[in-house]
Amino acid sequence: DIEVKTLPCRVEKLEHLAHDVVRIYLKLPSSERLQFLAGQYIDVLIKDHEPRAFSIANAPHDDKYVELHIRFVEGGLFTDQVFHGMQEKAMLRVRGPLGTFFLREDTDRPAILIGGGTGFAPIKGILEHAFETGIDIPLHLYWGVRAKRDLYLDELPRSWLEQYPNFSYTAVLSEPMDGDNWSGATGFVTDAVITDYPDLSGHDVYMSGPPIMVESGHKLFMQHGLDESRFFSDAFEYAAMAESIKGMQQD
Repeated sequence: DIEVKTLPCRVEKLEHLAHDVVRIYLKLPSSERLQFLAGQYIDVLIKDHEPRAFSIANAPHDDKYVELHIRFVEGGLFTDQVFHGMQEKAMLRVRGPLGTFFLREDTDRPAILIGGGTGFAPIKGILEHAFETGIDIPLHLYWGVRAKRDLYLDELPRSWLEQYPNFSYTAVLSEPMDGDNWSGATGFVTDAVITDYPDLSGHDVYMSGPPIMVESGHKLFMQHGLDESRFFSDAFEYAAMAESIKGMQQD
């Protein structure tokens, strides 16, 4: 069993990846390692407030830093700090790893991995782990966002297409902007999956993103033959969700 630890860490680097997404790299004390499974999450502990849950975006073999993808949420206490006040070298306290969202490796079933927005983060970790360990089942990533600018690391899965013959990638825009010149898939990411895979009875599905998307996807995929026990999702309510609800309560 992997031990859940509470650890101090330092913000090593902040990178703006999109208009509303920041990637932060956290450095743990040199005497500590965070053991985790690809796809799990950590809580960022905030004095006098509820912890904020963020998925770990790196794979366990690449653990020099803990990588998080943080989307700006209007009125969100922590995200506001990340976007408007946080400096490199800032200290945070985290607790983890947490969650049951990780790759099941005891199967040869093809896997469909669906990320909505920054729900791409844990899927990135899972895929990097699969590539590193030589897992050769078919892996199909669907990344659902509003507009092209929200595909904040689009070049990464595109580079995987060149390197890994068992990998496929479909980006899906729900509200393409006029200048996007988008000829790819549009609409709901879950519908795009069903268009490609009308019968899911032989597949595993991993899904991460806003709870409402995960819920509707779960329902839809069951109707298309997915075995209930082969649907894996982020069980925790996304930090963004919790923060936006808090924001509403404060208004």
